[in-house]
Amino acid sequence: MLKFFERYNLKNKVIAVGVSGGADSLALVLRLKELGINVVALSVDHGLRPSSNKEAQYVAELMAKFGIEHHILEWKGDKPQTGIEAAARKARYELLCSWCKVNDVQYLAVGHHRRDQAETFLLRLQRGSGLSGLCGMADITVQNGINIIRPQLDDDPEELRNYLLEKNIKWVEDESNQSDDFLRVKIRKFLPELEDKIAISEKRLADTAKVLRLTREYLDFEVAKVLKNQVRKWSDVVYSLSFNNLETWHSEISYRVLAEILREVGKKDYAPEADEIIRLISALKKDDFKGCTLNGCEIFIAQKRLWIIPEVGAKQLLSKEKWEECLQFMPQYAKASLPYKVRRALYNEILKENKNGQEK
Repeated sequence: MLKFFERYNLKNKVIAVGVSGGADSLALVLRLKELGINVVALSVDHGLRPSSNKEAQYVAELMAKFGIEHHILEWKGDKPQTGIEAAARKARYELLCSWCKVNDVQYLAVGHHRRDQAETFLLRLQRGSGLSGLCGMADITVQNGINIIRPQLDDDPEELRNYLLEKNIKWVEDESNQSDDFLRVKIRKFLPELEDKIAISEKRLADTAKVLRLTREYLDFEVAKVLKNQVRKWSDVVYSLSFNNLETWHSEISYRVLAEILREVGKKDYAPEADEIIRLISALKKDDFKGCTLNGCEIFIAQKRLWIIPEVGAKQLLSKEKWEECLQFMPQYAKASLPYKVRRALYNEILKENKNGQEK
């Protein structure tokens, strides 16, 4: 794991670690402590089970024993009646990342390991994911403005448990990890059979995801060049590109460029589902395309360009006077012939910035 921190130049950084009390996260935080990494342990008490607070307190006592700073973050308020697993995961990351932002910590480590990667590969294969999905989890991703790092992705989970056993450290077993109500659990139980019958091990699946990531990295490099050289950003609010250029790109480049633009303009953590982007590309090829909305964005063609702007919920009118007022903050667009919807999107952004400035 030391190589991970050397590769990304993180040895001297403060690292927050999400510690649930399970074997994976406990092993992670203690291993980092042994490596001399400056760690802070964070536990989230979701309040969904009677034992959740007791488990968080157990982690607190264990961290104190090893001289590790520890904080318990509580998920307060009403809990949803449906989709509780996804909601709890979202709340967990929001709480962890919020603590990191407030305390000026840029990196949050989580305990995902090789089996998690193999399960993720099969989950996404079952859902029909493309290349990006089948690449599995990356070493580093950005979520809520914080770098999420996964130093144990190459590690065997049984070795992590053996590490704790050698130290005589107990861990918490999550009851949901045995419930067949969740597809991931079904896949986890199926992995030994997959290896026994056709010799496809969790290591082979994780290694396949790693190979696919190399291909994705190359495509990401090509997409970045297109975004830099052929896509214009208007104050990071509106994106536009030549419609003729779009038609000349390879379909994979078109797909990835549009996915990234829709993610950025829509201010989402993720791009739309693959089939939604494919339908958009198909619609753009038709002569009767009148525009559409997707991922919090409005997409339309004007002046031989494809425009992608933030979606407006209700109809708004932008007077000439308001646009002149907007140009005081964006004088570079005074002579630009911009479609009405683009001007309105830029004006809305100015209003938002001014409002945020007044609140501060």
